[in-house]
Order: sequence, then structure tokens, then C-alpha cells
Amino acid sequence: VSTPANLIGTNWPRKILHIDLDAFYASVEALDNPDLVGQPIIVGGLGRRGVVATASYEARKNGVHSAMPMERARRACPNAVFLRPRFGRYRELSEQVFSIYEAWTKRVEKLSLDEAYLDVTPHISSPVDIAKSIRASIHRKTGLTGSAGVSTNKFLAKLASDIDKPNGLTVIRPEEAQDFLAPLPVERLWGVGPANAERLRTNGFEQIGELAASSLEDLQRLFGERWGRQLWEFAHGLDRRRIEPPSRPKSISSEITYEHDQSSWETVWPNIKQFVVDMERRLERWSLSARTVTLKVRFQDFT
Repeated sequence: VSTPANLIGTNWPRKILHIDLDAFYASVEALDNPDLVGQPIIVGGLGRRGVVATASYEARKNGVHSAMPMERARRACPNAVFLRPRFGRYRELSEQVFSIYEAWTKRVEKLSLDEAYLDVTPHISSPVDIAKSIRASIHRKTGLTGSAGVSTNKFLAKLASDIDKPNGLTVIRPEEAQDFLAPLPVERLWGVGPANAERLRTNGFEQIGELAASSLEDLQRLFGERWGRQLWEFAHGLDRRRIEPPSRPKSISSEITYEHDQSSWETVWPNIKQFVVDMERRLERWSLSARTVTLKVRFQDFT
């Protein structure tokens, strides 16, 4: 018997959401300039050594991805609109989104400007309904969309949010976790990068299900007590990590690195004014006051 959507997860021991704003920087640029909607947008450093920060989904269809050298991105998608990041604007919208999260729960773990975990366990409502409400509030307040994953822990919630992008919502129930994980490549395990994935393959593990079929003792013998247990637990859909809300910052800063040397204060001054606005907003958010204000300038000779 299927569970009604408004009851899914109401009896889970933990209710964890992972929400990721879709192609955040590129989406903000399209939001602020509707002429860009539907076009391939690439945001990042535009100089010879620049890298892609974010690409819209239209650009991703051409193979462009984050951290790609900008010169390669230009070759892969020459018809794209190339833009420098506007971090002040991104931070402004990010703070609006996080205020929506914090209206639901104080257990928010910020991973970046556009990504967070939320622990909504204390709510009696279904975590699926909460995720729907949050996504609707984000779109209503900012015009942006976000993809959400809902499950009983951070690992599964993050996997779920990656499934139906953009603007999707996916639920992984605890009883479905192992069947969901079994066919996935070992790279999808949290903490497994290229080097560790190769190590797992060398020992005969290509898919997560193959790890789940092994005993805890065998994995600890092969990979050590700590990592062996971590692999075994994740392969079984278990994750004991807690949501870690940020601590109050002891300092707040903003900076910019220009691609070309600036020869006059007139060209730099607009950025300084934006820093002041940005700092004021962030101090207000944390209910802080500044004791010391420092302006750092680095010249051509690195002094």
C-alpha cells in the first residue's frame, strides 16, 4: 500500500533535506537580465587563466562544467554569453534564500551560497511537504528554482537532490536506500574521489552494491578500521553525521582580484562601496558590530 505524499517521512527518526539552487550564478544573471533566458550562460574569470564558476543548463549541454578552463569553455560553447561573477548580488539573493530555510529550522548547514542541508526532524509535517513549501517560497521571493533531496541522512539527501535537476524533488525512503544505491558507481559515495575510487576498483569494487555485499570485517581488513566502517555504512545507506549550523563569525571580509591592474581609484571605488553594503548586511544578519575596519590593497609588486 503506497503512503500518501503528505505522510511520507512523518515517522522517520531523522528528516533531512538537501537543497541546491539550480545553476545559481547563471540563474541570477538570467533573472536580472531576462534577455538571457534560454541562452547558454557561462560565469567565471574571463582572462587567459580564468575558470568556469557556473554554467547554465543550456551551456552544460555543450559539455561546459564548473572548474573548466575558460578557454576550453569558449571552444566548447562559442555562442555562449560570458560574464564575470557578481558576488555581492549572489550573496544578497543567497541570504534571502537562507532566511527562508531559517524560518523553518535553525538546524541549517551552509555548504556554499547555493547549497545547504536542513534538519527538519522536530516538525510533525512530512519532510516532503516541507521541501515543497520551501521551494515554492524560494521561487516566490527570489524568482530562483532549487532542487531538493529528502531522506533520513545527509548522504542520501544529497544523492537525491542530484537526481532530478533542475527544479526537481526526489525522496529516498530508508527501506529503498540499498536498492537505490546498489547499481551506482563507487564514486557516488561521500568522500570517495578519483584516487580512492581507483583503490576500490583495484580491490574489485565497481558498484556500491558490491561493497554492501561484503562484510564489515572484510572491508576493514582491506581499507582499515575507520574507512572500512565508513564504506560499509554508506553502502548500506547509513550516515550518522549531524547537521552542523555555522558558528558566529569572528571576522567578515569581502575581496576582489582584478584580471588587469587598475590605474585609478575611480575604477576601484564602486567595488569598495559594494563591499561596505555587503559587510553591513552580513553584520546585521549576525547581529554583530565591527570593532576594526581594515582596507587591504595589493599592488603590482605584491606589496
